[in-house]
Amino acid sequence: MPHVNRSASRASVVSAPRRFPGPAGSRTMIAAAAAAVVVVAVTTRLSTRDADTPFPGALSDGITLATSVVIESLPFVFLGILISIAVQLWVPTRVIDALIPRSGMPRRAVLSLLGVVLPVCECGNVPLARGLMVRGFSVADSMTFLLAAPILNPVTLVTTYQAFGWENGILVARLVGGFVLANLVGWLVSLHPEPERLLTPSWIAACRVASTNSERPSLRRAALLFRDEMSAMLPALFFGAAIAGFIQVVISRDTLTAIGGHPVAGILALMALAVMIAICSNVDAFFALSLASTFSPGALVAFLVLGPMIDVKMLLMLGTTFRARTLAGVTLLVALGAFALGLGVNALV
Repeated sequence: MPHVNRSASRASVVSAPRRFPGPAGSRTMIAAAAAAVVVVAVTTRLSTRDADTPFPGALSDGITLATSVVIESLPFVFLGILISIAVQLWVPTRVIDALIPRSGMPRRAVLSLLGVVLPVCECGNVPLARGLMVRGFSVADSMTFLLAAPILNPVTLVTTYQAFGWENGILVARLVGGFVLANLVGWLVSLHPEPERLLTPSWIAACRVASTNSERPSLRRAALLFRDEMSAMLPALFFGAAIAGFIQVVISRDTLTAIGGHPVAGILALMALAVMIAICSNVDAFFALSLASTFSPGALVAFLVLGPMIDVKMLLMLGTTFRARTLAGVTLLVALGAFALGLGVNALV
């Protein structure tokens, strides 16, 4: 059960074969968002037919960008689902109890550090977090893991070091800032009096079915779980990638980089870019490095912290589990935290 429950966290809860259809409201929201982005892209390009890039070329660019997001994300989605199934079916409860504190801030701190040993980017962390909730972890626990793990995973650590090194403080600010922000959001979520209200009804129902199942783990059950998680994750991934591709076509990066030198507007511009381009956290440091001559260190840090936690692709995938108002609140908290972190870095350098 996703509800905060000590006995549930100790119970060896395994998941029954199930499907995770999104609620009607979420499906409508996804379809409306995708349609709106397509309409805006088409209208914008048709109204500027004399521009350097004609509409058919821009549409081709959007498709290419969307496809690259899917190709970049898909292996990590597979890996995240496989790890999630292993956690649900084969990791003994005594191992979890031995490694993870039972409650409070220490529990969330340890969970946020799981990313160090699980090289999964933000896309793969969504099914993994769903698996943790099936095992009895609370909403706050899973949210903390979701936000922290993409920044603290070893591939992200190595690529950020390769891009920026230690000297300018960007690597340290990204790691420490991401850890603190994820745990702050997790603590705020833990204060909610009814955590189940943060989740979609379909996901709550699926967790309840899972908690009553007593079937022994098997490869057949693992295959069914893999099928059902893929049926939930792939549509959201494809929609999110399509939206990210079309947004990048409609809004020129030159427009954003034109304000890069401003200490405040530059931070906001890179935050907007982080949400729109939906680049994988394992490689985003090299993209940020290409902007280092234009943007301040604080803007780069805000980009590197916000992007792995919240982007259009991630929001669509999270919509399979969390209510829209939950995601709106978390997005606001993370954005404010990333903005404050960027201002702090600019003030110190």
